[in-house]
Amino acid sequence: MDMKIKEKFISNWEKYFNGAELPITFYYTNETQDVEAVKPSSGHRCIFADLYKVRTGKSLYFDAESIGCFGGKKYLGFTTEVMKNFEYFLSCGIPGKLEGERYKKTPELVKRMMENVPKLKAPGKFIVFKRWDMLEESDEPDVVIFFAHPDVLSGLFTLANFDGCEPNAVFAPFAAGCGSIVQYPYLEKDSDHPRGVLGTFDVSARPFVPQNILSFSVPMNRFVEMIGNMEESFLITPSWAKINKRIQTAKP
Repeated sequence: MDMKIKEKFISNWEKYFNGAELPITFYYTNETQDVEAVKPSSGHRCIFADLYKVRTGKSLYFDAESIGCFGGKKYLGFTTEVMKNFEYFLSCGIPGKLEGERYKKTPELVKRMMENVPKLKAPGKFIVFKRWDMLEESDEPDVVIFFAHPDVLSGLFTLANFDGCEPNAVFAPFAAGCGSIVQYPYLEKDSDHPRGVLGTFDVSARPFVPQNILSFSVPMNRFVEMIGNMEESFLITPSWAKINKRIQTAKP
């Protein structure tokens, strides 16, 4: 991690986003160094519950055994398996056997959707999450994740669109919460034109984030470009100054 880029972003973030919550990052590795392990779960546990600790400054790593959710294992790349009867789980369920989430109208629709869902295989044994200010020179983050209010999201969205002419520089895929902050933005890093990802719309993940918060995730290679554009973008205008002023008053 280039420490000059780290400090430049922190300085600009304080200036243009009025002390809003810093983003967290993640990267895959086979070496965890001094990062604390997330202990294996005895039951279902959404990774968003643990990521709250990262948002408050605690660095953590997961492996395949410490993720207490079948979907989490898949969307973080630690398994390629899909749970049995997933098409019914995501739709109408099976009376007397399986309660359905009813996120899709029919099992057949789920099957067709799954044919087009991208796959991720974790390139390391561990996935490390650190808040931006906790990054060290030896860290090489793959993705940057913001948990943000609408005003902050507005700024990030507009900054992601600043240096391009394509109208979809940011997209919002239908995905599990962890898919929207890990799988999709990680796969974007290898695109010719990496995009930002709006996420955490997943109803099952919503209880683990405040009601007025969504996520914006972007590959690190694209984020570096966004940082470089900050001081010549709309962020220096009176229009943004009005938004910047009220960011400080947003409820946590």
